Amino acid sequence: MTIAHRLAVVRMFPLALCVALLAGCGEDPEAARAAAAAQAAAREAEAQKGAAAFDDAVDKQNWALAKAQADVLILDFPDTAAAKRVSAQLDEIKAKSEAERETKRLAALWSYGTQTVKGGLQRSSAIYAKENVDVDGSGPTQVRLIFRDHPSWGRSSYLVLQRGDFNCYGGCRVPVKPDDRPAKSLPGSRPDTDEAIAMFIEDDRALWKLATSAKTLEIEFPVKGLGKRKAVFEVGGLDRSQMPGW
Repeated sequence: MTIAHRLAVVRMFPLALCVALLAGCGEDPEAARAAAAAQAAAREAEAQKGAAAFDDAVDKQNWALAKAQADVLILDFPDTAAAKRVSAQLDEIKAKSEAERETKRLAALWSYGTQTVKGGLQRSSAIYAKENVDVDGSGPTQVRLIFRDHPSWGRSSYLVLQRGDFNCYGGCRVPVKPDDRPAKSLPGSRPDTDEAIAMFIEDDRALWKLATSAKTLEIEFPVKGLGKRKAVFEVGGLDRSQMPGW
């Protein structure tokens, strides 16, 4: 049964029970008190079921489900002991649920690839910038950061554009700023090829170290005709195991 269905059932249960009990009470105060006590006991019993489902989700560290179970319980049975106990844990569960959601979001920003090539297996890890960047005056476009490990060419790290061009054919310095720390200047170069609009960041070890120790990387790079541009990458979800040996 879904949480929505459970909501409908538990909301109807106390009212139905109250009607059934009070129907036979008439004007007798004792009978009315007994009916109210029975209703309270029934509500507590139903609340305990919700609390047990909450506890089970917590034990399994399923924070999103735990939060959902807590929300249903507190909404439908706010005056019960079970709801009060769960309410005391709710802020912590919300924080863990949000952290879990953010971790999954950051991890999903990365894409990983393996390809059989001459000499062995090529591996790559790639991520798009948080926001598109105008690199040629025609409007924002995607900027991609790629780490690659090739059996013949070795390790490399580079930026890729969909249009425009880097102004780094003779070599340049590329400032890379991790989070709020000072930027580190790394050497860059634009290969003289038309196969891709790419600019290598030559110190791939340093860039990898920055990417695995920061939540964001801000990379400044020169483009033809427009000076320097910046791209921000949310690198916090990088799975290091995808690039063994780095």
